[in-house]
Amino acid sequence: MGGEERFVSPPATMKALCVFCGSSPGSDPDFADMARALGTRLAERGIGLVYGGGNVGLMGIVADACLEAGGEVQGVIPEHLLELELAHQGVTKLHVVGSMHERKALMNELADGFISLPGGIGTLEEMFETLTWSQLGIQEKPCGLLDVDGYFSSLREFLDRMVEKRFLLAEHRDLLLVDDEPDRLIDRMQVFERPGPGIEKWVDRHTRAEI
Repeated sequence: MGGEERFVSPPATMKALCVFCGSSPGSDPDFADMARALGTRLAERGIGLVYGGGNVGLMGIVADACLEAGGEVQGVIPEHLLELELAHQGVTKLHVVGSMHERKALMNELADGFISLPGGIGTLEEMFETLTWSQLGIQEKPCGLLDVDGYFSSLREFLDRMVEKRFLLAEHRDLLLVDDEPDRLIDRMQVFERPGPGIEKWVDRHTRAEI
């Protein structure tokens, strides 16, 4: 990878982190164990949890763990999922919104950073949209990937491939912090600073005429 993380004096403690994760528990019990560990540590560190509001899969596990450890949990769920009775009724506050777009916008507003656990297409879509906002300078909140047993190893290799093939700047690749231990990832997120607001998307002006 090309760029390097830039560390600055730690800001005020993050009040809340948004967690993106699967509505399935997955096939590996380590996924549930990591979700449980993350929810617990957020509560113990006094950091609130913002998540998609579901009571199933890793979503339900991380929320339950945070609540059981005395943490504050805010769920954000669209009406159509609420009607399917997937909403967690025990969270500190449940925000019901009209669409998936409103859901992501509100989660961004409520959180001071984002962590992705294993999940499916929806988890990846949420993670990459947030990372794109960071790339474009729309938001400067840290984005973290909590890898579990190499679940994201192929994805990480593909991101490196994008850098190699000149579709992604190394500085943008490094906006995604990756770790396999919750506390260490949170610590890195608290002191991470994006490499400045002036980074451009990749526009290869020098070779455009040759293509």
